[in-house]
Amino acid sequence: MKSFSVIILRISRNLAQAVLFVFLGASSAQANEVGNENADSSTLEGRWDITINMQGKEIPSWLEVRHSGLHTLVGDFVGSSGSARPISKVNFSGGKMSFSIPPQWETGNDLSVEGTLQGNNLGGSILLPDGKTYNWTGVRAPSLRRQGEPAWGKPVKLFSGTDLKGWHAMGENQWKAENGILRSPKSGSNLVTDERFTDFKLHIEFRYDKGSNSGVYLRGRYELQIADSKGLEPLKDQLGAVYGFVSPSEMVAKEAGEWQSYDVTLIGRMITVVANGKTVVCNQEIPGITGGALDSKEGEPGPLLLQGDHGPIEFRNIVLTPAK
Repeated sequence: MKSFSVIILRISRNLAQAVLFVFLGASSAQANEVGNENADSSTLEGRWDITINMQGKEIPSWLEVRHSGLHTLVGDFVGSSGSARPISKVNFSGGKMSFSIPPQWETGNDLSVEGTLQGNNLGGSILLPDGKTYNWTGVRAPSLRRQGEPAWGKPVKLFSGTDLKGWHAMGENQWKAENGILRSPKSGSNLVTDERFTDFKLHIEFRYDKGSNSGVYLRGRYELQIADSKGLEPLKDQLGAVYGFVSPSEMVAKEAGEWQSYDVTLIGRMITVVANGKTVVCNQEIPGITGGALDSKEGEPGPLLLQGDHGPIEFRNIVLTPAK
């Protein structure tokens, strides 16, 4: 009887050890899987400058991917128009990524993106809300971090007050130079400088009709919003904002029909905005291009673009001081 009990006890111990071994092995495998998954995910994280090929035309776009907690990737996406949109989950496994977001200004179904990561390059397809599919490519966005304050050159008047020399319209031109004022009397083409710039200080004055809307695209990529915003909250789509990315600290808009001003300093991605004499954005980072950008080549110089497709707008005293 005693021998039989010993045998049963030994069997129980061996069984317990076997179960413990299996459990520890499974836990270790699961931990390795999670570790590999996290390591795999980290290769996708960061900012991406994207170009969509729409029937031979290059359309700029932008993507940021970052981790949320242990296992989830989230992000932001900027399409050909509109503002940055949040991505609740980015799927990524084995070098393949995908996500979907609801329409913004478009009508139709969700916008869906699929891609493959190969080194520092992304590429894939995008299904737009209108049901059309296009191919796209992406490269890692540059940090644009500068070492120290730049030395500034001489101020340059970009608008003579008498003609459009140094500017060109992106389509049929509705812009006029009259009595020192650069006028767009109705919605039409955007106006772009012939010259391109890197880092600079900019002074520009503007006046809009009630309910009108415009913007100044810095390097042709980052829209500083102009809108009839008096009395509104200082949000990312109102006066003083970098559209969709950076809110002004307070709303300082004047009444429609009054002249207003921006004094802007752009160094790399860092922007300071003084609106109507008050600092409303103080050395904040612009993460990426805004909707309606000319291109997504953030490492290159770019022009100044005045938005003329959102209603009547007037500008004057446009002075740019470039970094040497």
